[in-house]
Amino acid sequence: MISKYRQLFNDSFTAQKYQDFQDDIAADFQYMPTFRMAETPFFISKELKAQLLDGCADVIKLIKQDNFKQLTEKSLELNTKVPNEDEHTTFLAIDFGICEEGGKILPKLIEIQGFPSLFNYQFVLYDKFKKYYPFLKDLTPFINDLSQNEYLQLIEEVICNKHTKENVILLEIEPEKQNTKIDFYYCRRDIGIPIVCVTELIKKDKQLFYKNENGALILVKRIYNRVIFDELEARTDLKMNFSFSDDLDVEWAGHPNWFFRISKFILPMLRGEYFIETTLLSELKEIPSDLENYVLKPLFSFSGSGVIFHVKREDIEAVTEKELYILQKKVNYVPILQAPDGKVKAEVRVLCVWKKEDDEPTLLCNLVRLSRGEMIGVKYNKDKDWVGGTLGLFEK
Repeated sequence: MISKYRQLFNDSFTAQKYQDFQDDIAADFQYMPTFRMAETPFFISKELKAQLLDGCADVIKLIKQDNFKQLTEKSLELNTKVPNEDEHTTFLAIDFGICEEGGKILPKLIEIQGFPSLFNYQFVLYDKFKKYYPFLKDLTPFINDLSQNEYLQLIEEVICNKHTKENVILLEIEPEKQNTKIDFYYCRRDIGIPIVCVTELIKKDKQLFYKNENGALILVKRIYNRVIFDELEARTDLKMNFSFSDDLDVEWAGHPNWFFRISKFILPMLRGEYFIETTLLSELKEIPSDLENYVLKPLFSFSGSGVIFHVKREDIEAVTEKELYILQKKVNYVPILQAPDGKVKAEVRVLCVWKKEDDEPTLLCNLVRLSRGEMIGVKYNKDKDWVGGTLGLFEK
């Protein structure tokens, strides 16, 4: 998207540099991430950045509506409702596919999550890329002219909310087995909070505790929640000493209810040039005759699980809980990033935080996924290069 830097990068790229780049990340914790790290950043022009920010503003306008909780209350009726919900979400991830419509490039909202993403890993990724391609220092992944120190400070404020760090935990299901654990490691290193499995928490009355490295019982005052509920519900083998539905004396950095409120559940509510025609199955008046132009998606799944890309009439008819699925018009992802042997599709996730006292979210940085397949995701990009997770860089 910025031809000067694309040419510079491609001319500078070597397979050895890419291997060194990966090894450098692996050396931080003697662990190589299990997801594919893309060879290159995605260079985002001022024009595309302006479009992305316009799309985010439209999403945030809906979320800030006075009746937003009323509009999304049904999402909690369909799932586990957790007590002591905040006034607004703490985290926001807004995913745009870079598409073509009417002969022009246009970002289209693919997904939205009231849930944290790889905030700490993306921060480190910028430094790693600059180390091997020094000219990238002239670009930035940060929105609103944030410095790296300001970014990290803001992440820490949002996660910890002024609590002593030993009383703040990153909570996950078997964190050592998660695909995103590299982000947990950087969070522990750079923010200084412990990583705790849901099975390790001890409940006493309305309080939660964990044991530190010395075996001492430590009170949990705030939870940086990374638990995905569909995974939790599937793990009937887990022996937990508490339930998310318990009335607990604890703060949430990312209250679980917002995972459901801000999700594919709100896509049918959004209208405009950056949004895709989306219908709840329960509100579908008739099955379209051109189903090849649609995708069937569950509302609350994660990482693309349950999505049917080639939809048939019987797929829709087979859905019994129609209030839990959407039918979404397909969009035309445009191959836009010039790799050495062809062009690659891109999806940009804008990462935001929302401090408790602020009127609206702060747009911080981004995460980009590159694909050569018909969809973004691992199973569509097996044995391909110049695909996977990376970072978008903006002109300063």
